[in-house]
Amino acid sequence: MAVVSSHQLAQCISCHAWNADLSMVAVCPNNNEVHIYKALSFTDSIWDRVHVLRKHDQLVSSIDWAPESNYIVTASHDRNSYVWNLEQDEWQPTLVILRLNRAAISVKWSPKENKFAVASGAKSICVCYYEQDNNWWVSKIIRKKHNSTVTNISWHPNNVLLATTSTDCKCRVFSAYIKGVDARTDAETAFGEVKFGEQLMQLDLAMGWAFGVKWSPSGKTLTYVGHDSTIHFIGDVGPSPIAQTLALRDLPLRDVLFLSERRIVAAGFDCNPILFEADNQGTWNLIRFLDEGKLPPAETKTGTQFLEAFGKFHGQAKHGNNIEIVESSNISNTHHENCITSLRPPSKLGDDAHKILPSKEPPCSKVSSSSKFQLQRMIAPLLSRGDKEVHYFSTSGLDGKIIIWDVSNISEFVSRLRL
Repeated sequence: MAVVSSHQLAQCISCHAWNADLSMVAVCPNNNEVHIYKALSFTDSIWDRVHVLRKHDQLVSSIDWAPESNYIVTASHDRNSYVWNLEQDEWQPTLVILRLNRAAISVKWSPKENKFAVASGAKSICVCYYEQDNNWWVSKIIRKKHNSTVTNISWHPNNVLLATTSTDCKCRVFSAYIKGVDARTDAETAFGEVKFGEQLMQLDLAMGWAFGVKWSPSGKTLTYVGHDSTIHFIGDVGPSPIAQTLALRDLPLRDVLFLSERRIVAAGFDCNPILFEADNQGTWNLIRFLDEGKLPPAETKTGTQFLEAFGKFHGQAKHGNNIEIVESSNISNTHHENCITSLRPPSKLGDDAHKILPSKEPPCSKVSSSSKFQLQRMIAPLLSRGDKEVHYFSTSGLDGKIIIWDVSNISEFVSRLRL
């Protein structure tokens, strides 16, 4: 488990997505533009920016790149969404009719790529599909089910069920079946026959805002995270689900990714991905932090901010002069230097994952970045067709970096832990 590549693409990145063969990556540098870079495999290589997508008026909050159709869909705080199609080496936008009065927060293509869903600050979800007769993208809206902003969405592998998280602290599962778009047989799910917009399940496990919902590859397990530093696992999703919650002592997570049916990686404000695994009884456990970190500066004194402030004022009050200030403990010891905002490229990739996996990690420049914008957490799996397990994934963060992680030897490492 190691960082195999690190690229400083901007001062701050709010979201990113890969194309099917990993030759290009789309990123939002925390503004209203989407920059597309050509990814190179050479060590210390500089990725060239080949396209800039300009259509949104406000922050682009989410990007998803369809691996089969090669369409890019973007969502923005300007309440709009665009579908981008590459025509003669130029990306052409098509406006999607969302009918929102609040910001669009997250967007995801369905597994069959015949529709996509947009989460919004209007307490609603837009499920969008293409109308061939009118030559435009339209939406059907799931309303009055959430009590606050919908933060994230995830499609079930069956292309019908849609899981959501919200700042009302709940996770829900809806039917996104659309007559005329989905086959009639698709309406048959673990919950029985379903209709569009029907709420099938509601989970009230978190005591804080809920984020980063994901389905397992089989669709039998659902997981999401809470802003109260918890992660929740729901097995046997259906009329009688089984739930488990792990409370963490570290900072909150923002997103999760299934490496396989029984392994999950999650990341967030600790700037360090965490590995979770289920045992033979189906009980989930925290295995380890994935970032082995960098060596701290020599002869650095560390302490908490509280002790730093207390020592300063105590010394001044007692001696009436300056004292040596203890160094703050928030010195970065991880490759990411700010909140990880993204763990998520495409779901289906070609067999050329080695194209962006150099043998030597390029140097990471130090960037100080702060942002008041809403954080959009994503984890991107770099998975070859036919693979049942993710061996590589990428993360992006508010430090402006995209980092590629190698977890190909994770099984060997976990087996050694059990000895």
